[in-house]
Amino acid sequence: MWTETTRRQYQRDDLRHASDMTDAQWALIEPRMPAAKPLGRPRQVPLRGVVEALLYLLRTASPWRLLPRDFPNRSTVQRYFYAWQAEGLWQTINFRLLQQARERSGRQASRSAGVIDSQSVKTTESGGPRGDDAGKKTNGGKRHIITDTAGHLVAAQIHAADIQDRDGAPSLLASIRYRFPWLRDVFADGGYAGDKLAAALARHGRWRIEIVTRSDCPGFHVRPRRWLVERTFAWLNRNRRLAKDVEATLASSQAWLYLASLQLLARRLARSTTNRDLACAGHNLYDSWSGSKRLRLRTIQVVEAARLEIHRRAGGRAARRSQCEWSPCRGRRSLLQSYLLSGRNST
Repeated sequence: MWTETTRRQYQRDDLRHASDMTDAQWALIEPRMPAAKPLGRPRQVPLRGVVEALLYLLRTASPWRLLPRDFPNRSTVQRYFYAWQAEGLWQTINFRLLQQARERSGRQASRSAGVIDSQSVKTTESGGPRGDDAGKKTNGGKRHIITDTAGHLVAAQIHAADIQDRDGAPSLLASIRYRFPWLRDVFADGGYAGDKLAAALARHGRWRIEIVTRSDCPGFHVRPRRWLVERTFAWLNRNRRLAKDVEATLASSQAWLYLASLQLLARRLARSTTNRDLACAGHNLYDSWSGSKRLRLRTIQVVEAARLEIHRRAGGRAARRSQCEWSPCRGRRSLLQSYLLSGRNST
């Protein structure tokens, strides 16, 4: 639901394109990007421009040749995309951001349970391998993903749509065995039931597949755990490039899927980081100011002592500015700003 608070929170009018990253989002991704090579031709194209060009293509489903000219050259963006795809860069960054997001929400970095499901998607004439999904009546590919219990993408694989869910699940679960060693409990729908999947997973360690069956009541009913992975598919499908499979290879389709998950995690982490910093900056002073008289008096004493110490160190100039700007009657924002300004001037 859109409110005045959420509109300001998701406002992106100050960016060149709505798909561009903010400074806080790029600060999360930049340390994990490949470093420049010590030998050879120096790097001339900023990596942020390349990543933002890829996010623009992901969000708008624009062809490579229609990439706007304010981005780096399309051949340069393509070269970086296929090089990073071969290195598995997006999968690695998604793994790191996933751990950070789980720790930020108070969870363990290594998850122990996941939710698995697949989504059949149509393939265009330029697409790669395809097959007929008789149940969904779709000719194309199938996205097989597993998420944690919060809906974050853990792993994904792309294959032809004619491969059944129970046949595609063993390779997906085997691919996360070493990166997520504690993930052994998986929630799934009825398409994964049967002894065939259990026998295939026996070669990859111990797994517990819990089938969440449909409700016997007529109509739509939300089932435990199953709605989490369906919501993840809805999040990913907000990117128009994922509406259909237009890639010639399965590796490229998988790379775009991880890039969509990376964009989602970066936006959430950057938003929570900004909110957390603001809360940490004003929470203690605000609680003391709005509490009892003793706490309010103690807050004034602490700030006054800090102001006098700054006056002693800075020779009076910073303290005079602090004295002019600080007033208990002006509220927690002026109190906090004056304290920060005084501390900045004293260094």
